[in-house]
Parts: sequence; structure tokens; C-alpha cells
Amino acid sequence: MRSSTRAVVAGLAALAVVTLAGCGDDAAGGSGGKLDVVTSFYPLEFIARSVGGDAVNVTTLTAPGVEPHDLELTPKQVGTIAGAKLVVYEGGLQPAVDEAVAQNAKSAGFDVAPAAKLEATGADFEEHPEGEAAGPTGTPTGTVKPASYVAPASRVSDGLDPHFWLDPVRYEAVVQAVTDKLVATDPDHADGYKQRAATLLGEVGKLDTEYKTGLADCKLKTFVTSHEAFAYMAKRYGLTMVGIAGFSPDAEPTPTRIKEVQEIVQKQQVTTIFYEELVSPKVAESIARDVHVKTAVLSPIEGLSDANSQETYLSLMRENLQELRKANSCA
Repeated sequence: MRSSTRAVVAGLAALAVVTLAGCGDDAAGGSGGKLDVVTSFYPLEFIARSVGGDAVNVTTLTAPGVEPHDLELTPKQVGTIAGAKLVVYEGGLQPAVDEAVAQNAKSAGFDVAPAAKLEATGADFEEHPEGEAAGPTGTPTGTVKPASYVAPASRVSDGLDPHFWLDPVRYEAVVQAVTDKLVATDPDHADGYKQRAATLLGEVGKLDTEYKTGLADCKLKTFVTSHEAFAYMAKRYGLTMVGIAGFSPDAEPTPTRIKEVQEIVQKQQVTTIFYEELVSPKVAESIARDVHVKTAVLSPIEGLSDANSQETYLSLMRENLQELRKANSCA
């Protein structure tokens, strides 16, 4: 269904481009003397707004409350991409965006994935039938792996972890890459971009320090999440992530996987099952009830919703840190 929807959107792209081409300042080409920038989802939108300041108009393709992994584009959005001077996206995360950029905005597209230096972190980004082994290692699906685990090269092509923004160090690299692209695209405002980038980089650097300090001395090193989005963060700061589901946050875990998670929680005395804002917490709550532990939100910061619309990437990252410290009994 999703691939057919994308095909329909792609087929309408030319019509959308023609329609929007006659709209002047309404198209994403440079209205009001500002650079029109399209971003694919919230972590990139935050960078574009923070670094761009009053020199840019930013449009994001993933609306508040929408799970970005499942994004489909409207014809109007495809046309906005086609008319943009700069489209900032992460290749491989949102196939509909990849297709729209490839077909309509090759020169304007800027893929941040190379700057993020994505890895196969060991998180299981494929859904498997119950009982089927995952990957060439022979490790059963969902078996907890150490945070330092890196999948063998044969899985890299289909197992790259896209969640770079939950690692402040990788996020810093993407902030710098987007800044460089803004300067190259709009050199008249280069000084402002560089100054605002320096401020943002300083704040993200503080986050890294806070995480290093805050997670340095924890009684528990394992945390359980509904969505395997936190592998980079776990690896960076010496923790181990156990995901109930894999790459897709709304995937249904198998009964076998639920039992595995329950056993891990009991054996390692995990205190909290984390869920996220944009998907149903029912599975996490059910496991927590069965093993008599608490639930709490650990945000993957993939997008904002009505409930947290006043938050920012920085504030949500700090809230995540505090939740991890409480759950893992960190000094």
C-alpha cells in the first residue's frame, strides 16, 4: 500500500510543480528575501531554524503528531520540494522523501546521513517471523546485545541505524554539515549562519557533557524501550538498550520476544519500561504490569505533538537524561 501511494504521489509531482511554479512567493524558492528551506522531520527542522534564524523560511514535511517513519507526501508537499532551494533530509529514513528528492530536487537535496556516519549498531531493524533467527550471527531476534556491538559488514546495507540525533556527538556533526550547506547556498548571510551555529554547537556540546557526567555512575546499565531508537546513545555512554520492537515503532512484538523482555527485566532488576509519545503504549504497559515495574516516557525526539509542542530538541534530550538517571539509579 505504501509503495503504491508513493507511486501515485510521484506521478502527480509534475502537476504539482507546474501548479506551484506560478505561485511566486508561495513556492519554496526564496520568498520575502529569505532562503526557503524544506526539512524532512523535526531534528533537522530544529537545526535549520536554530542556525537559519531570520534569514530562512523553514517548512517541515512531517507534521506534529505524525510518526516520521511512516511519512507519505501529498502532491503539494512534492511540489514544495521541487521548488526548494535547499531540502535537508536523511536518506533511508523516509523513502517517500528520498523518491521526491531524487525525482524533483537533486540539486537542492542535502542528505545528512554521510555527516552522521551511520552504523549498524546491533539494533534489530528487521521484523522476523516468530522463532526465526536474525542476521548471520545466529543471534535470535531481540536477544540483548552489548552496547558496543557492531553488526558484521554483511548487515550494514540493510541495518544502518538512522537515529543519529539521540547521540549529541553525531548531532554536532550534522549541525556543522547543515551550517556549511547553508553558507554555500546563501553566502550573503554566512556570518549570521556561522554565529548561530556556534551557539547551537555550544549547547549540544553541553548536552554531551551532561550525559557523560549524568550516566557515568549508574547501578543499572540496561534500559528497556518500546522502540530501538537509542542504540547510538547507549553505545556512547556505556549503557545497554533492550528494545521491545525493532526499527518500526508500531510493530507488534512476538510472544517470544515479549517473554524474552520480561526475563531480562526480572534478571537484571530493570525498574522501568520506556515508551514514546507518538505510538500506543499498550505493549509497554502490559509488560510492565506483568513484571510489576513502572512505565515512563523516553522520547525518540522524532517529532513534536500537541502535548509537547513547547519543547525543543535540547529540552527533550535533557528530560530523557533525567528519566534514564531515575530508572537506572544513577548517582
